Amino acid sequence: MFDLKVINSVLEQLEEERGIPKEKVIEAIEMALATAYKKEYGKRGQIIRAKFDLRTGTVEMSQVKIVMDDSKIFMDKEALVDALEDAEEKNDDRVLFNPEHHILLADAQKIKKGAKVDDEIIFPLEAKGDYGRIASQTAKQVIMQKIREAERSSVLKEFGEREGEIITGTVQRIERGNIFIDVGRAVGILSYEEQIPGERFSQGERVRTYLYRVEDGPKGVVLRLSRSHPRFLIKLFENESPELANGTIEIKSVAREAGSRSKVAVASNDNYIDPIGSLVGQRGVRVATVTSELGGEKIDIIEWSDNPAEFIEDSLSPAKIASVDIDEENHQANVIVSEDQQSLAIGKGGQNVRLAAKLTSWRIDIKSTKGEDLEIAE
Repeated sequence: MFDLKVINSVLEQLEEERGIPKEKVIEAIEMALATAYKKEYGKRGQIIRAKFDLRTGTVEMSQVKIVMDDSKIFMDKEALVDALEDAEEKNDDRVLFNPEHHILLADAQKIKKGAKVDDEIIFPLEAKGDYGRIASQTAKQVIMQKIREAERSSVLKEFGEREGEIITGTVQRIERGNIFIDVGRAVGILSYEEQIPGERFSQGERVRTYLYRVEDGPKGVVLRLSRSHPRFLIKLFENESPELANGTIEIKSVAREAGSRSKVAVASNDNYIDPIGSLVGQRGVRVATVTSELGGEKIDIIEWSDNPAEFIEDSLSPAKIASVDIDEENHQANVIVSEDQQSLAIGKGGQNVRLAAKLTSWRIDIKSTKGEDLEIAE
């Protein structure tokens, strides 16, 4: 029925290369063979089982019947209907007897001494002449399905472990603004919303992205990629700064408007290490490398402080702040700036104060020394 050399070779390959035990594949083949046999030759309610002998390549089909006694069955539909009508008065868990599915206890004990209720009685089924072709096709389909499942599981495991990392791939195609990126054993999607505004990529171009989520979808594993995610900026700095990668310094918060400007609050866990200098690098080489990867995005690096007034003042850099009044109850900071610092504090289109508010998580109300309300940022 089967080419045993081919079957054994495939099973060994699945076990060695993809980690699928032979027993699991054979079990799946047997289940599929039983389903195929029942579909072709079986009757409603039958329990069909297949036993595949890997040494001879033969398949034995059998029917299973469950042993029942009179107290657990209805022998006809009329008795069942009557019981259903009376269901509110008593709890009746009996089932309708199906000779293809059940066997009475008295009959079972004639076949197998000591048979008990709920035991299984096995009946061999006759071999069918044309079943060999069906069995071979079924086995092939099961093996192919197992290969696909193993591949899917392996990809899920590999990229699941890399979630939250930067991965490099090649642009495969661009459809409706979404960029599909080949990253080896899977294809990632860089959606329009996750791209840096103004960036353009062409087919075959290599691109670095941040893997922020791995999904097991109906059509396969889907990798969600981003270049606008704040964590992408953090990971880029980790690649450039050993102090950040080993935890000597840490990025406390990030406010980012991708492709335009970002603010990064950084703190040191070592009094002898300058956190800002660690990110900027000698002659600004580290921050310049990150800026270049992000298409010229401006990056303000600020030292984090647990003093809200001090942190908010630094977050509005490069503007010089006259004073900061903290309203704890409303979680609002009232900031006073001189007239010549107004435009710097607010930024083009309100960007500087908007990013400062995101970075510090405080509502910032900027006023001039003349008392005029200039900008409020959430």
